[in-house]
Amino acid sequence: MSSTQNDKNQVESEEGSQGAAIEVDEEALPSRAAAIHEQIRQEGEKELERDGLALLFSALAAGLSMGASLMAKGVFQAHLHGIPGAFLLENLGYTFGFIIVIMARQQLFTENTVTAVLPVMHKPSSGNLLLLLRLWGLVLCGNLAGTALAALAFNHMPIFDETVRSAFVSISQKVMENTPGEMFANAVVSGWIIATMVWMFPSAGAAKIWVIVLMTWLVALGDLTHIVVGSVEIFYLVFNGEIPWQQFIWPFALPTLAGNIIGGTFIFALISHAQIRNDMSNKAKAKAAAEAKQQQERTRSKAD
Repeated sequence: MSSTQNDKNQVESEEGSQGAAIEVDEEALPSRAAAIHEQIRQEGEKELERDGLALLFSALAAGLSMGASLMAKGVFQAHLHGIPGAFLLENLGYTFGFIIVIMARQQLFTENTVTAVLPVMHKPSSGNLLLLLRLWGLVLCGNLAGTALAALAFNHMPIFDETVRSAFVSISQKVMENTPGEMFANAVVSGWIIATMVWMFPSAGAAKIWVIVLMTWLVALGDLTHIVVGSVEIFYLVFNGEIPWQQFIWPFALPTLAGNIIGGTFIFALISHAQIRNDMSNKAKAKAAAEAKQQQERTRSKAD
C-alpha cells in the first residue's frame, strides 16, 4: 500500500497528533474500565486503518464461518428431537459460528459496532466518521456475501439428509415469524449482548472462548435476531423457494441491522464511552492541577 493510501486511512486522535501511542497500562489510567476502553479503542484504530480488500475478504470468511451456527443448530435439532434438555443443547449450536469467527480474528459486523466506534467517539471528526462508514460498509457486504454462499451451499450440495434440511427450514421460519418491530427490538438486545461480550474480552484471558459461548448462547436462548447469523437462515429460505427475495430486506434485514447498530453503538458504546470520558477528564484535571502546583513550587524556589 502506498504512503498516500496509508495517510488516507489514518485515524485522527490526540495521541496520533502528538506522535504517541494510546496508553493502555491500567496503573497509568484512572480505572480498570478506562484501561479496557483504551485497549478496545487501540484495536478499533487498527481495524479502521486496515486495507479495504483485507477487510472485505476477512468479512467474507466470517460470513461463510457463520454458516456453522445454522449447521450445528440444525443437526442438533434433527437428532435431539424429544430428548429432555434438547432446547438448551440445540441452541448451543448457535455459538459455533461465533467461536470460529472470533477466535480466527475474522471481521464480524456486530463486533465493529463497538470496537471501531470508540475511536470515532474519542475524536468525532469527519475523517474518522468516513473511516467508520467505510469499515461498516465493507464488513457488512462481505458478511452478507459469505452468508449467502453458505446458505446456497447448504441448499444445493448433497451434504445433509432431509431431516436436517427440514430442521434448517424450521429454524429459519421461526425467525420470520417476528414482525418488523419485534425484529428491531430483539436486535437491539442482541447488539447490546455482543457489545458486552467484546467489552469483556480484555479481561477474559484464557477464558475468552467461554465468554463467547455463554454470551452467544444467551442470544440463541432468547431467540434474538442477529444480522449475520440471521442472514444465513433467511437466505436459506430464499434459495429454498420458501420466501421471495424482498422478504430478506423487509421484514428481516433493515430492522435487524438498525437494532444491532443501536444496541451495540448508541446504547452500549455510547454509555461506556461516557463514563470513561468523565474518568479521563478528571485525570486530566488532576494532572493539570499537579503541574500547576509544581510550577508554583519552582517559582517560589527561584524567588527564595
